[in-house]
Amino acid sequence: MDRRTLLALLPAVALAPALLSLAPHTEEAFAQGIDANAILNDPEAPISGNPKGDLTIVAFLDYNCPFCKKAEPDLTRLVKEDGRIRVVHKDWPILGDASVYGAQLALAAKYQGRYDAVHRALMGIPGRKIPKERMLEAVAASGVDMGRLEEDRRAHQAEIGALLQRNLDQADALGLQGTPVFLIGPLKVAAALDYDGFKQAVAQARAKGRS
Repeated sequence: MDRRTLLALLPAVALAPALLSLAPHTEEAFAQGIDANAILNDPEAPISGNPKGDLTIVAFLDYNCPFCKKAEPDLTRLVKEDGRIRVVHKDWPILGDASVYGAQLALAAKYQGRYDAVHRALMGIPGRKIPKERMLEAVAASGVDMGRLEEDRRAHQAEIGALLQRNLDQADALGLQGTPVFLIGPLKVAAALDYDGFKQAVAQARAKGRS
């Protein structure tokens, strides 16, 4: 890693704490034998942020995960302020049937161009073990066309199921143990980062990519 590049990206006084705070949760994202392109560029995976950004963050999330919900606003803020980050959303519903239902709703909304709206609505429900009925209420309040959403959920059931299976397979290949996990450039961070944590990880990833 080029230390001078890192120092240009982070204040010197903040550098050491930043790296130390991330170290317990950070490792190389892609080990030998893992198809990074399949993870980074699945044509069916929803994309937000800048699709031509210089850094990709892959977010493995579950709509019943309180730690995912805690991290979401800070990630959204950083992506908006930075302007050069591409986000790949990996719906990874591992916390029960309601989680699967939430992922299906979000992915079905993609067909009417409203994945982001449904994603935010589901992430905005506080707590864990959210029932399907509460998820449906939150999605309806987001302003999506509910009739079309249900039609798309049924019509694209096979495609949605196949995408969720690919996400599961990719998570298994990466050795993921739970949500959230963020692949930030070449780094894998298994932690619910706050705004400063995301900012530090992004700077570290960019510096590592240039070293």
